[in-house]
Amino acid sequence: MNNIYLYSIVGAGLFTLGLYALISYRHLLRKILALNIMGSGVFLILVALASGETPDPVPHAMVITGIVVAVSASALALALVLRVQAETGKAELPEESLE
Repeated sequence: MNNIYLYSIVGAGLFTLGLYALISYRHLLRKILALNIMGSGVFLILVALASGETPDPVPHAMVITGIVVAVSASALALALVLRVQAETGKAELPEESLE
């Protein structure tokens, strides 16, 4: 199996795992971690698509920029979780009522 296919499959698996965790957990910190795992999967797929006979530098630059944006977004999300926890006393999403 070629390394490009292996990286693509692992990246898709990471994205799927992150999506499952994002949907299934209520705790906000777990949701932030799930978003980071999804982003890592996307970055891995972009790097796998960029490598080949003639490597394209544009996807590599996109991955580096994406990592910087992901770190900034994670820091903002963690600050918002701290604010939610200070206001409500819990770092979880409220229960949904169907009434």
